[in-house]
Amino acid sequence: MTPLLFVVGLLLYGLIRCILSGFYTVKPNERAVITSFGRARRLKGDPQANGLSEEEAVRYNFPEVEVIKPGGPYFRWPWQKVYKVNISTQSMDITWDPSKDQPTIEAVTKDNLTTGVRGQIRYRVSENHLYAYLFGVESPLEHVMGYFVSILRERISNFVDPKSPSLLKMEVGGEELGNSVPEEAQEGVSINDLRKNLPLINKYMEEQCQTTAARYGIELDAALITEIDPPEEVDRALAAINSTRNQVAADISTAQADADQQITLSKRAVEIATNNAEAEVAPLKQLSETLSKIKQEGGSSGLEVYLRNMRVPLLGQAKKMYRSN
Repeated sequence: MTPLLFVVGLLLYGLIRCILSGFYTVKPNERAVITSFGRARRLKGDPQANGLSEEEAVRYNFPEVEVIKPGGPYFRWPWQKVYKVNISTQSMDITWDPSKDQPTIEAVTKDNLTTGVRGQIRYRVSENHLYAYLFGVESPLEHVMGYFVSILRERISNFVDPKSPSLLKMEVGGEELGNSVPEEAQEGVSINDLRKNLPLINKYMEEQCQTTAARYGIELDAALITEIDPPEEVDRALAAINSTRNQVAADISTAQADADQQITLSKRAVEIATNNAEAEVAPLKQLSETLSKIKQEGGSSGLEVYLRNMRVPLLGQAKKMYRSN
């Protein structure tokens, strides 16, 4: 074999191998981006900011790239590289951290309780931000998880139940005394407030993570915080606090019911006394009107005659009489 034939055979083998390995397909749940000498094919137009502030829009100014849709076979040259991305919705435990193994996410509440948080997030790769996902950051999912956990910890540290002041409102005589309750007494225990408002926290997290697509190329579909647990000794103390609060609430309800009953009975007693007084006064008013009418029609002599006639039956019933001079 001559050297010339060896070189020709080698070139022919390389050409056939490149042609055979140059074809590729894209699955229905995938999108692909092709680069030539390491540079992706970019599209003209402004990148989608998607809620970023002006400062963030400058920092995350990623271009739009040409996306290869599902189908094929497509062909690429040897100097081109194909990046395939799964865009289906996936779920991930929020405790996931490639640098360490942790059963829960630790967070500090407003009243300085260290709690353990568990839950999941559902996410998918944004088809419109594949440059940020593939080339923007080295590990986009790790960045998204760190961003999510940071916002979650900030929210837990400042969370106050929006309904807690109304729980302690009291009414006396139809007037609310909620404003007279001290502010520190109106706030509940943070861990209890957090447990009661998990849907509210999940909604807040979804709203705050809407910019992750423009930042890291990942869209947050849903946040599912399922458990917020304090340490065991704190949990026992909270159980005692809850029992006491429930007992206090029951005592307040009982006292308020007794007070309402006493007020109702008092109003009824006043009505009865008023009716009795009116019944005693009515004959006197009638007698006064009769005497006034007799005096108007018959004068003083007529009134004296009437009084004498009224005195006769009384004298018949009397057993003794005393006469004063």
